[in-house]
Amino acid sequence: MNIQDLLLDYNLELLDLNNFIINALLAALLAWILSAYYRRYGQSVSNRSHFAGNFMLLALSTMLIIYIVKSSIALSLGLVGALSIVRFRAAIKEPEELTFLFLVIGIGLGMGANQTAITLIAFVLILSLLYIQARYRRSKAFDLDNQMVLNVSSDVLSEKQINDILKAQFNNIELRRMSQNNGKLYMSYVIAAENFDQLSEVKSSILSLDANGEFSFVDNKNMIG
Repeated sequence: MNIQDLLLDYNLELLDLNNFIINALLAALLAWILSAYYRRYGQSVSNRSHFAGNFMLLALSTMLIIYIVKSSIALSLGLVGALSIVRFRAAIKEPEELTFLFLVIGIGLGMGANQTAITLIAFVLILSLLYIQARYRRSKAFDLDNQMVLNVSSDVLSEKQINDILKAQFNNIELRRMSQNNGKLYMSYVIAAENFDQLSEVKSSILSLDANGEFSFVDNKNMIG
């Protein structure tokens, strides 16, 4: 191999490295934008800030894996073997969380495969559609500034009784989660509270029917801060 071939190989490797750095920065930027969007407009009851904090790491990790194995069949087969040994188990509580994870992985896949333009166009298009959907949902729903998350658990009250108590105080309620374990009912709502008296009335009504009932109010802005 002569000097010219060595210089050509060096230039190709340098160009490949530059592309990797640029794509990695773009992947990090897109993941950060998506995490900011999810914190602001996500509908999950769980802590969105904590969940969205994983987006950038997931996107960059996916990009690194794809970038390494994309040009080698042997490495691709090795990746399949490694993933069959290492199993990831995440507690995905709501479909929305899984959807955003797929989008983050898609960012990593696109950048890792050096499909920069397609990835950027798809990201802008998807996020624009999500934003329009979120704005439309907000116009049809109640004021987000007054939203609170209400968690109720009781082994005495029924679903209908809890719903009736809430409907007596709030004009808008949304049931987000319901489960029952060992005879105890757990329910999570998003409510629009206008004043503290409404919360106090709900508390009194629940305790009057179930002295051992448990409940909590969480300001929705604290869920995304």
